[in-house]
Amino acid sequence: MQGFGETIFAEMSALAVRTGAVNLGQGFPDTDGPSLIAEAAVDAIRAGHNQYPPGVGIPSLRAAIADHQRRFYGIELDADTEVLVTAGATEAIAAALLALCDRGDEVVTFEPYYDSYAACIALAGAERRVVTLRPPSYGFDPQDLDAAITPRTRLILLNTPHNPTGKVFSRDELDHVARLAVEHDLLVVTDEVYEHLVFDGEHVPIATLPGMAERTLTISSAGKTFSFTGWKIGWISGPAALVAAVRTVKQFLTDVNGAPFQPAVASGLALGDGYFTDFTADMRAKRDLLCDGLGAAGFEVFVPQGTYFATVDVRSVGADDGRTFCLELPERCGVVAVPNVVFYDDVDAGRTLVRFAFCKRTEVLEEAIHRLAALGT
Repeated sequence: MQGFGETIFAEMSALAVRTGAVNLGQGFPDTDGPSLIAEAAVDAIRAGHNQYPPGVGIPSLRAAIADHQRRFYGIELDADTEVLVTAGATEAIAAALLALCDRGDEVVTFEPYYDSYAACIALAGAERRVVTLRPPSYGFDPQDLDAAITPRTRLILLNTPHNPTGKVFSRDELDHVARLAVEHDLLVVTDEVYEHLVFDGEHVPIATLPGMAERTLTISSAGKTFSFTGWKIGWISGPAALVAAVRTVKQFLTDVNGAPFQPAVASGLALGDGYFTDFTADMRAKRDLLCDGLGAAGFEVFVPQGTYFATVDVRSVGADDGRTFCLELPERCGVVAVPNVVFYDDVDAGRTLVRFAFCKRTEVLEEAIHRLAALGT
């Protein structure tokens, strides 16, 4: 783990606290999710669901996850053998990479990448090979992906909708990834935590593509879908043999977690379509509000198709280094953002890019926009 220090999220959030700035850096909502889910957790605590749950997760939550995959994507899962509850999506990623990779294996992923990807690949003793997504569309060159595959490649680590760019991989792009996985007999681990935050395009789970169900592990979580990020309830699903391998590792990480939160999340997954539609519509409105405000402040904005992050190029406001810009921004106008360069191996590709989170109350976004407007004065 040499070279891995404090995460950028902790650093920028501490800066927000120290300066009293509006924190549009770390990606967590500033309001709770549905009261029905919160009350279900309270009820579970009062009913005594406070001891160790089963290592794989409580049956009702595993069944709810399987029902969710069938309901939204037509994916059929055995809740007893093909679903594993984890301590958030981050643990699922770590356990999957530790379970499936040996020292010297290569993991292909796209950059910019969520920072835990690099750390978890390193923990597994594997090596990362990256394919760069380039603005404004954040597409990738298929030849770059082809070239990243070597005889040492073990798996492809995919994230769609994608953090930090907000890209939603198209079906054509996923078809190309799937073709390579089948051709080279690779595993795919796909992080789909923003699956219900797609504003433009369509979320297509790669497990639904031909030849992929038997080689794909799909990860998601309650944190992003229900705005209870602190509960750390995630899951991983896929072929029984792969899930069993992940479970073997997971039991020596956290073992179990979140006993009273698990039945609450199960109740959330059973909510009607109206919840998911309204949730997406609300976040789309916040995306548009912030992106319009950033544009009015003079930024070149790469409007995201999904997630709750928007990226800008700070050269459009006269800066040439995103990290320096973010460190100075709280003092200049009282707003915190995150420099995207920390998510890149190719430092030059990310040097001038900065990410703002819009998963905040409307009045908070409006205040941030007001403050950012001062940059041009």
